[in-house]
Amino acid sequence: MVGMMILAGCSDTSSPEKKIPEPPPEAVTGRRAFQSTYGLARTWASDIQPLRIRSINLPNPKSEGGKAGAWEIVYVSESKGRSRAYTWSAVEAEGNLHKGVFAQGEESWSAHGSERPFPVAGIKVDTPEVLETAITKSASYLKNPKDKPAVNFMLESTSRYPNPAWRVFWGDSVSAAEWSVFVDATTGQYLGR
Repeated sequence: MVGMMILAGCSDTSSPEKKIPEPPPEAVTGRRAFQSTYGLARTWASDIQPLRIRSINLPNPKSEGGKAGAWEIVYVSESKGRSRAYTWSAVEAEGNLHKGVFAQGEESWSAHGSERPFPVAGIKVDTPEVLETAITKSASYLKNPKDKPAVNFMLESTSRYPNPAWRVFWGDSVSAAEWSVFVDATTGQYLGR
């Protein structure tokens, strides 16, 4: 009798585990994508600094509110004389985008170009705040009823401004943008068009 009670206590009468569906992919802010890539990039070189952060719009998840479905962050290492791009993506997508953080190949780099690396501490203002400022300063463009291209973001440091600046632009690329606004990434101040 005791043996049967022990066997009854050991038997598993619960139903098989139900698999919890994966949550839908979510777009993230520029600073969150940067923070997601930074740790892996530091394993490549301990002296890395960001050179450029840019949004990549995907069909799903859609970019909105200062968030994008994918981001590319280019880091440079002065000691190596190299640059390396890292991507963060919410999904597998065309253009060599892989879900999560993915390291691209290295390229040569020298400090003599127009873009210059900037300290991590220079990224204080995130893309949702930057978008709000850009919208406030773009009333004349936005009141036009014609369809607008998607919003994109790019953070870089050039000789034009003392701090790294977010460029918010409506268009597929900087050169094809219908409208651009610059916002200081450290202070959040509007810098110009």
